[in-house]
Amino acid sequence: MKEIEFNDGVNVIIGHNNAGKSNLIKALALVLDFQGTKRLDVDDFNKYISLEDLKANPPKVSICISINQSVGEDLNSDDLVTVGNWLTKLEEPYEASITYEFFLPEKEKADYLEAINTATDLNIAWKIIMHDFIRLYVYKIWGGSTTTRTVADSESLQKFDFQFLDAIRDVERDMLTGKNTLLRSVLDFFMDYEIKCNTGKSEEDKKVEIKTKRQEFSNNADSLILDLQRRMKEGKEQILSYAKDTGASFNNAIPNFEGSISEVEMFSALKLIVEYESGLKIPATRNGLGYNNLIFISLLLSKMQVNSDGKYLGSNAKVFPILAIEEPEAHLHPAMQYQFLRFLKKNKLEKKVRQIFVSTHSTHITSSVSLDEMICLHNEAEETTVGYPGKVFPSDGKSKKYVQRFLDATKSDMLFAQKVILVEGLAEQLLISILARYLSVSLDGKHIAVINVGGRFFDHFLHLFDSQKPDTLNKKIVCLTDRDPERKKRIAGGSYTKCYPFEYNQDSTTYEYKNNASADKYPVTTHPNIVFFSQSIDKGKTFEYDLILHNPSLELLITDSMSNKEEIKELMFFYKNNKPMSDYAIKLRDSDENKRIIDSINANTSFTEDDKFRAIIASRYLNSVGKGENALELACVLEENLNKKDEESDYQEFIVPDYIKQAIEWICQ
Repeated sequence: MKEIEFNDGVNVIIGHNNAGKSNLIKALALVLDFQGTKRLDVDDFNKYISLEDLKANPPKVSICISINQSVGEDLNSDDLVTVGNWLTKLEEPYEASITYEFFLPEKEKADYLEAINTATDLNIAWKIIMHDFIRLYVYKIWGGSTTTRTVADSESLQKFDFQFLDAIRDVERDMLTGKNTLLRSVLDFFMDYEIKCNTGKSEEDKKVEIKTKRQEFSNNADSLILDLQRRMKEGKEQILSYAKDTGASFNNAIPNFEGSISEVEMFSALKLIVEYESGLKIPATRNGLGYNNLIFISLLLSKMQVNSDGKYLGSNAKVFPILAIEEPEAHLHPAMQYQFLRFLKKNKLEKKVRQIFVSTHSTHITSSVSLDEMICLHNEAEETTVGYPGKVFPSDGKSKKYVQRFLDATKSDMLFAQKVILVEGLAEQLLISILARYLSVSLDGKHIAVINVGGRFFDHFLHLFDSQKPDTLNKKIVCLTDRDPERKKRIAGGSYTKCYPFEYNQDSTTYEYKNNASADKYPVTTHPNIVFFSQSIDKGKTFEYDLILHNPSLELLITDSMSNKEEIKELMFFYKNNKPMSDYAIKLRDSDENKRIIDSINANTSFTEDDKFRAIIASRYLNSVGKGENALELACVLEENLNKKDEESDYQEFIVPDYIKQAIEWICQ
């Protein structure tokens, strides 16, 4: 059994494909949509139930909706009157419940058990249910506690106005002429609206004024009908002469033409058009589907306003107007999506709709709503979990504000992906997916998103995903962080500065040392779904440094935007040809930084000679790159090289750094 809490307002339901978003909307409709279909099929059951469970009891679907008293709601409101027979908690705030059940009647259970116990596997069991028993299933909607088995009265159920827009719909069929009941009812309600909404007039005066206008219209319409009859006088005689000849005037019954027309009947002559500033008018049928969907939604909300107007519909007025929309982005470009969300929120504030449910894959929509309005579904190993991003942060609000500002249309992809790799910077963001392909792994194919958090700000985001805490998004998270060793002199007022791996812990008398503490925060097996990976503590520094450390002779990694290109190429040549340390020292141009590198390398007593040669090249490489442009160029050259792997002989072997390899292997498990 899965429980989901909704907001009293906008609910944006997000998640990766097959996480259960559409099923959630359908479940709401089964309970609340009075006019919708209620019967289910065999494929609507939970297919992961065991054969033993099927042999014990016939499968059923049960959906319970709890209705809670709204903040500030008056106990004399129509809400309480509607749900009064379904109350499960009498004291304030009151609670009521409605439960939909699709089940096999008790009288059929004996035959079911006899038949199902012949099944030797699940496939056979489901075939027995489909062929012999699904037609016998019934549905009921219970009001209040299910133990009482009290059927919810249809009059109260009809007070719910549940309007559902699916992702694939024919809006032209649904709205574009006055012949359609949706448009006709909206037009009828808003006819003479300037009179109906005039607060300076009494209800009696409004009725008299509207009645007068209708009478004027009827008189004018009658004149038009008379004019038609005059113009048809001679022609009518010709038409009716055929009727007489065929015997249609039998028993002195003579056919004739007569008629009148009302305002509502006149609506059928209206067609929705779009008029441009230039004066050009085109039928709405010529609009794009996205534009027409916006028009349709606006009409539907107008209709919901009509349905809930007690003065117009009296006791037939709806009490709970609810709008559910599946994947609005299917027909709307990003700018329209932003506008659409603002439009929905405005209608909620104006109380034209009570609750709004939007299921979406759109990062543009999630970037324009608050964390409190999101409900995240995640399915892992056929187990669906529910996360509430607005509830997971510490009470000081600092991390929540940071994440809310951070989630733009690109970065909110972390909420949709099945798994996430969080990285510090642009280089990793651009390159991790390509490095994975060198390991024969497609991150896209496994629905793994790489998100750049712009520094060591992982903790803000880990509140969202920490599965050891309630309401979080339970998905696997990798954090890739640089080792970044530092040191400071043991003197008063000294401050930490960056150092090289070959300097780290080499002179504890003169220096204090530290590295990125978060690199060791969550080693493998210490947390159920979060792991940090970083470079080696004794040889690692940054992402770019490690690329060369593992590929010290690969000139492919020397990009056009780098400085000191020729120098680094020669250092790589030295490595390939086993040149001595003296050649490296001579080649490095004369500078304080290069002197520091050589002196520190020579003083290091823990590195092998090969370690030292690699470290020199990696240090010079790191000091010669500009992060952004170099990353773009590296992404291009590494992808081009990878594309040659199965086609050409000039493919160059590239080794993925160990910590990246370990991270990708772990998240793909």
